[in-house]
Amino acid sequence: MKIEPTDIENEVRSIDIIVSKGDEKGDITYANPIFFKLAGYTQGELLYKPHSIIRHPDMPKIIFEILWKNIQDGKDVHTFVKNLSKDGSFYWVYAHVRAAKNPDGSFRNYVSTRKTMSKSAREVIEPLYAKLLESEKSEDGSSPMSILEEFLVYNGATLATFNDAMLKLQNS
Repeated sequence: MKIEPTDIENEVRSIDIIVSKGDEKGDITYANPIFFKLAGYTQGELLYKPHSIIRHPDMPKIIFEILWKNIQDGKDVHTFVKNLSKDGSFYWVYAHVRAAKNPDGSFRNYVSTRKTMSKSAREVIEPLYAKLLESEKSEDGSSPMSILEEFLVYNGATLATFNDAMLKLQNS
């Protein structure tokens, strides 16, 4: 079932802490009640389904590529995500994703905690994500990675300090 996005935004309140846990395939293995409420799904509809079920089409793929590469390497990730609710509405969050490893060091699962995105971060991230998405769809040879790297350099960061740049945006 394909969900058609709307322009209706769900408010993530400053007191809301959204938590979910996913396995090595990205399937949701746990979520707290606020996650189900904002996403508009029941437990049965979301548990053991791909986390991408709430991926909004406005989200650039490169952000998830960076996220997955880092958590599979056992590194935390800080980023901003626009999620799609079951009814087509959306909500923006600031996400902190932490990886867990097996005793042998291999990737086991991840825990994502999300909260409201700051207004100042949104003013910067929305146009950046639109530009990245346009680049992903374009055939003009522009690279989403080069656009992201240019943005990071402009903000005094690199891919290696991506998390710091996102945290700085959230707190600005």
